[in-house]
Amino acid sequence: MNAITITPSGAALGARVTGVDLTRPLEPETVAAIRKAWLEHLVLAFPGQPMSHNDLERFTQYFGPFGDDPFIAPLSDRPHIIEVKREAHEKASVFAAAWHSDWSFQETPPAATILHSKVIPPVGGDTLFCNGYAAYEALSDETKARIEGLQAVHSAALAYAPDGVYGANDGADRSMTIRPDERARDTRLHPIVKTHPETGRKTLFVNPGYVKTIEGLSDEEAFLLLIELYQAAHDERFVYRHKWEPDMLLMWDNRCTQHMATGGYDGHARLLHRTTVAGP
Repeated sequence: MNAITITPSGAALGARVTGVDLTRPLEPETVAAIRKAWLEHLVLAFPGQPMSHNDLERFTQYFGPFGDDPFIAPLSDRPHIIEVKREAHEKASVFAAAWHSDWSFQETPPAATILHSKVIPPVGGDTLFCNGYAAYEALSDETKARIEGLQAVHSAALAYAPDGVYGANDGADRSMTIRPDERARDTRLHPIVKTHPETGRKTLFVNPGYVKTIEGLSDEEAFLLLIELYQAAHDERFVYRHKWEPDMLLMWDNRCTQHMATGGYDGHARLLHRTTVAGP
């Protein structure tokens, strides 16, 4: 544990972790040090980790039970691992290329997402993250008072309903196995301002990928307020751009961050394996 080094990214979130081998079982003290760094920096990157499926599953379970990943087929022999995959020839839209917090439409969204890189293109493919704590703290007192107690309506319909982005009209050459379903139209309410269960800090918990409206407001009122909150959340002061390397493991806190994929690697393959940790 004494060999672990935490190097902050210099942005509003994110840090690089070295001096630990994730292909081996970890001591409880090491897991505790990683959790502490994760809660402080929100996004942790572990370079140089040539992990197997067993390694990825073992690491995930240090932080809690597996989360439930709907609408995307897992690996045939690993029900908790999904592939984030794009072949070099694909013309379909880049998967997850919109700001979102993973599965925020669930009653209890995952606490963490863990992503391990297998094939990384020579250009493009960065992942953007934003800091919900910093965004909330930057709001005016008036705005904080206005949103306190309001609840957003979350749904997967825009992405995973049969007529959604990944529905019947999605690109025929997509290599990921996405399973649209009418259940994606179900809705869940979550407070716009959430208190993180481990840090006790307040964070914005709304995202354009899965939020439909705000309970109790007219469509116009909800739209204008959400635009204001998204502008605050995605302000460049609060954004970290993560650049991938082969054999890198990344973990992030869904309870206080949003993220989005970027493209820019047409003609190149990209493959990562993903697990989630159940919330809160």
